[in-house]
Amino acid sequence: MTEKLFYRNAYLWEAGGTVLAVEKSGKSVRILLDRTIFYPEGGGQPSDRGIIAGEGFRIFVEKVHGKDEVWHEGKLEGRLPEPGEPVRMIVDAEWRYENMRQHTGQHILSAVFKDLYDANTTGFQIFEGYNKIEIDYPGELDWDMILDVERRANEVVWRNLPVQVEVYEELPEELRNKLRKELSDKVKPPIRIVSIPGVDVIPCGGTHVRSTGEVGIIKVVNFYRKSRKLWRIEFACGNRALKYLDELLDDYWKSLDEMPNKNRPLFERVGELKGEVERLEGEKDSLRRELWGWKARALLNEALEIGGIRVVAHLEEAPLKDAQAFVVHLVDKNPNTVALIVGENYVIFAKNKGVEGLSMNDLLREVLSKTGGGGGGSEVLARGGGFRAKPEEVLELAIDALKQSLS
Repeated sequence: MTEKLFYRNAYLWEAGGTVLAVEKSGKSVRILLDRTIFYPEGGGQPSDRGIIAGEGFRIFVEKVHGKDEVWHEGKLEGRLPEPGEPVRMIVDAEWRYENMRQHTGQHILSAVFKDLYDANTTGFQIFEGYNKIEIDYPGELDWDMILDVERRANEVVWRNLPVQVEVYEELPEELRNKLRKELSDKVKPPIRIVSIPGVDVIPCGGTHVRSTGEVGIIKVVNFYRKSRKLWRIEFACGNRALKYLDELLDDYWKSLDEMPNKNRPLFERVGELKGEVERLEGEKDSLRRELWGWKARALLNEALEIGGIRVVAHLEEAPLKDAQAFVVHLVDKNPNTVALIVGENYVIFAKNKGVEGLSMNDLLREVLSKTGGGGGGSEVLARGGGFRAKPEEVLELAIDALKQSLS
């Protein structure tokens, strides 16, 4: 069993230990020590990072896991350590301390949600730049409610209350009744209880700061409903909250600077821009339909007549999406018309719904049998691509296949 020094002192950034076991895989190793200051991932808190060094080697620890036996994984520099060797552990203090601030901040935020809305926290996770909790709340949440929770949580932070950690082999009934959330039967002794006087009492295996003031600030950055009763709340604490807000403001001011009207608020400027885009889209759509009209008349003037049907056979340069929109418009507005459109790497076969006895999907399959490729569709419209033949050859084959179908 690995002795967990981080439970004795969460602020212990450096300590010595002894190698118990080593496993190597390429340039990476995993190492087991008799004692550790590295917190293993668990309970929503990520594992610590840092360095384990000995004579002639260093391990850059990237992942730590395990409960009774704590294994440290990372990249090896130098020779492979051996069991029995002494090592020096140096934890990434900034990473650990910020995680401690996030974890304590989560306890405060969850306690306030429980107090105000009787909403239990069902999940928690610390990410690189923010954290999330999931709360069980069947009602509706809005920003006014969220900001009220945030304000009350920060009042707890600024009161600089002590964060107390006690370990029990058996939980007293009086203490059990004070828990924010009922203790699961899966939790086995020793049971670590983290409490903030007058605010929160909860079992927890994570590392925490000594007082709420060290959290600095709690800022909710987003929230949304995940299911009928489950809401996700995203937040950040301490330096990560400041970093998140700095990045948000940088994005805000850069976005506002790109607007024709650079005056706040950005929401109004975006509304103006959306209105302008909608107006331009309307103009573009009008011009597109006018262009389609001219293009349709030109193609219909050159159309073939096969079996009493007008056949527009055309080599198209436009991309598939634009070409299909035009083809649908063409056959829809012109009765007794079939369109055979071939692009650089696609074909579109379409007919007016009034044309009977002809399937565009069957026509495409006939062409595919001679050119390779794939595709499909319906009786009215089919499209395909991936042919082995050139577009000109595909178009000729399509015309021949149509003639056979109509003869």
